[in-house]
Amino acid sequence: MSEPKAPTPAPGDTYKGWLFKWTNYIKGYQRRWFVLSNGLLSYYRTQAEMGHTCRGTINLATANIAVEDSCNFVISNGGTQTYHLKASSEVERQRWITALELAKAKAFRMQAESDDSGDESSPPAAGQGGGSRNSEVQSTLRTLGSKVEDLSTCNDLIAKHGSALQRSLSELEGVRLEGQTSEKIRQVTERATLFRITSNAMINACRDFLSLAQAHSKRWQKALQAEREQRVRLEETLEQLAKQHNHLERAFRGATVLPPSQSNPAIDNKGSAQVKGDASDEDDENEFFDACEDVQEFITVPADPKYHRRSGSNVSGISSELGMDDGTTSLDEQSLASNPESPQSQEVVPVRKRRTRIPDKPNYSLNLWSIMKNCIGKELSKIPMPVNFNEPLSMLQRLSEDLEYYELLDRAAKCHNSLEQMCYVAAFTVSSYSTTVHRTGKPFNPLLGETFELDRLQESGYRSLCEQVSHHPPAAAHHAISERGWTLRQEIALASKFRGKYLSIMPLGSIHCIFEKSNNHYTWKKVTTTVHNIIVGKLWIDQSGEIDVVNHKTGDRCHLKFAPYSYFSRDVARKVTGVVTDKDGKAHYVLSGTWDEKMECSRVMQSSRGGENGAEGRQKTVYQTLKAKELWRKTPLPDGAENMYYFSTLALTLNEPEEGVAPTDSRRRPDQRLMEQGRWEEANAEKQRLEEKQRTVRREREREANRSASPSEEGKEPADGAEEVEIASEPAETTYKTETLHGSHPPAYSSGHQDNYKAMWFERRVDPSTGEPTNIYRGGYWEAKDQGNWDSCPDIF
Repeated sequence: MSEPKAPTPAPGDTYKGWLFKWTNYIKGYQRRWFVLSNGLLSYYRTQAEMGHTCRGTINLATANIAVEDSCNFVISNGGTQTYHLKASSEVERQRWITALELAKAKAFRMQAESDDSGDESSPPAAGQGGGSRNSEVQSTLRTLGSKVEDLSTCNDLIAKHGSALQRSLSELEGVRLEGQTSEKIRQVTERATLFRITSNAMINACRDFLSLAQAHSKRWQKALQAEREQRVRLEETLEQLAKQHNHLERAFRGATVLPPSQSNPAIDNKGSAQVKGDASDEDDENEFFDACEDVQEFITVPADPKYHRRSGSNVSGISSELGMDDGTTSLDEQSLASNPESPQSQEVVPVRKRRTRIPDKPNYSLNLWSIMKNCIGKELSKIPMPVNFNEPLSMLQRLSEDLEYYELLDRAAKCHNSLEQMCYVAAFTVSSYSTTVHRTGKPFNPLLGETFELDRLQESGYRSLCEQVSHHPPAAAHHAISERGWTLRQEIALASKFRGKYLSIMPLGSIHCIFEKSNNHYTWKKVTTTVHNIIVGKLWIDQSGEIDVVNHKTGDRCHLKFAPYSYFSRDVARKVTGVVTDKDGKAHYVLSGTWDEKMECSRVMQSSRGGENGAEGRQKTVYQTLKAKELWRKTPLPDGAENMYYFSTLALTLNEPEEGVAPTDSRRRPDQRLMEQGRWEEANAEKQRLEEKQRTVRREREREANRSASPSEEGKEPADGAEEVEIASEPAETTYKTETLHGSHPPAYSSGHQDNYKAMWFERRVDPSTGEPTNIYRGGYWEAKDQGNWDSCPDIF
């Protein structure tokens, strides 16, 4: 929310406000918060930094203030510091010029008085506000001395007038008066004497305090100055270490990843570029941090109280509070209304008791870098990865974990308003990332034809099926259907970028959610997952990017933004923000939260342009909203999760043995089962056997496809390699065949070889909503399960 413009200050007043400060030729003018106080002009990145991080300070006593044009002005102290500033308007610039000139004049007088008094004060700490603190101490002492002098003057006056009063009273005593009057005069005289004695005692105490403060002030100032200088040295050391780390990282990347011809001249010449003004803190941050703090695209403020009206009934009151008078069901009403599927209205049916623990993870020493260091700059589709770096789940099971918070889709299915439904769908898209916070282990790459069934009809009313439909590049199809009126399907292939220090994984493909009652069809894509500290340090995961959730029936849209982590950001880590708009672009809800904890939504009552200026002077949109309502909150991990690969309650049950599933189900995979039991050496041997078996079947299938296509042409066999993990090649290498999509043989993924493989339970079609080719469930799995007939399933284990 934009700060109100302060009036022109009187001398001595503190003046604060936003100004645009020139940083460098790359970033240009950046908005900063400036504070003018006690003859010092300091600036901060945000108002929240005022309590702890000053980005720079300039003393106005020796500064020169020059006006460049209608909005720009320059402040310089003789060459060491120069601020090129720009105000939002000419009026605002004039206010700042007036305040700066007044502060400069006062600072000059204070400095002259300090020089005349011969006060041996220490010089201020450069750039860290030390001078501001020393000036404040000196000013306080001078003020204290001035007040004591005033008290002394008052004491003299009191003594003078008191003496005159006593003389007058003494003269009155000499006059013959009645006895009662004489007694009154005597009492007044005594009280006047007591008052003079007390006043003198007060003045003496104040004089003693002033003497004591003056005696110790220099020692206090020296101690304060020493602390400031030590802080400056520590910050300079930290900055130097960060720069050295950045130079090493650049040298490492240039030597192992990019050839000299592909280096970025803008980055290479950055150090030699001429910078206008002083070298600011934001330049250094932009130089050596991967993720920069991003400016929020909009601002939310509380709506006018007139919108918080209530009607007579409870139900209408809830709707009115959310600003919905169109008869639609509110978000609160959805969660509070009676529910036919609620436990109160259902008969208690015994359900299967799922396991709550798995064997603890063995304490093996891991060195991911020893394997990944040989893969920098090379194709990452074939990397030998032992089970030491895995978790005992397959990628198909990890994909099924997207349904961890299926209740959000259940609530969305009950919504009558598509915009409210969009809020729940958006919260569901964010919730799917909450299970990845601590999950740095690599899931098993599924074998071609491997499946995973998640049947929760009895407990939760849904069931899902995943199948590995392609092996090069790895791609999996997922289909979930609920008795409560929604269907979810997706096909995910993965692309990656590995740069030594971090690994970025970019899911390719769309996710579809269709609601049976309203026929609303939503689609969205996943954001980029980045694994940091591949070389050294503790692995940690971040999600960053943007998601557009689109309702293809109504045109509603929700734009979600996952903010990348930044060390210097004062914002909440893992933050997610979003706005729900209708087909005309009008905002109805604002979403906010974090992808690892919770999401909230606020009803938009009014929106306007012209809030705080964003990056490059763009104006932000200001949304006036009602009180936020919580949509989703993460369920805490079970006890001992740190010893069980940080699995959630659902993840602990995914690999639990279950009767009746297909022979290709991930639960039946032997190397994964051995790893879960802690028998890692046997699991590695079994993993190599399965990989060799898969390669043999693939070579035979390619030979058969080549013979069918051209009997006289002998196809090339791919070289034997290790397991193809779920780190795919670059996106350009992932292509589809161009055959017709309506024939009897749907095209498969193509990567330069013939392959006649067709998925067992999915078939490739063109999605009517997005126009993209995708694998869609064609039926038959649960019918085969009911019959117990798995004769058509391949033998992959």
